[in-house]
Amino acid sequence: MMKRESLLQLFVEARRFIVVGVAAVAIQYGAYLLLLQWLQPVVANTLGYIVSFLFNYIASTKYTFRVKSSARHGVGFAFSHLVNYILQSLLLVIFLWTGLQKGWAMLPVFAICVPTNFVLVRYFLKH
Repeated sequence: MMKRESLLQLFVEARRFIVVGVAAVAIQYGAYLLLLQWLQPVVANTLGYIVSFLFNYIASTKYTFRVKSSARHGVGFAFSHLVNYILQSLLLVIFLWTGLQKGWAMLPVFAICVPTNFVLVRYFLKH
């Protein structure tokens, strides 16, 4: 059973994660929509993800989880985002295959991947 302080800390981190996550998703989705004019969806998502990843690492260490950036945290963060990126890419292909339009296909991807990413990032930055 979690102690009250731990539960409160988890709630505060989740709230900060939402703020950073909304900004990161907006960056990624905006870049994706822009790049769709010239690139295939998976390539557009990859480039948007890279830009979002850089913002997200800085914001997650300094604001969301308030941990000191280190090589260990960086590797863990990168690994969690690699897992997230692979999941996003697979889901994007699946949702496009089902007939969703390119511009809309990322929305259910985000709905699945953002909570998954919170769990992974929290684990790697807090342990």
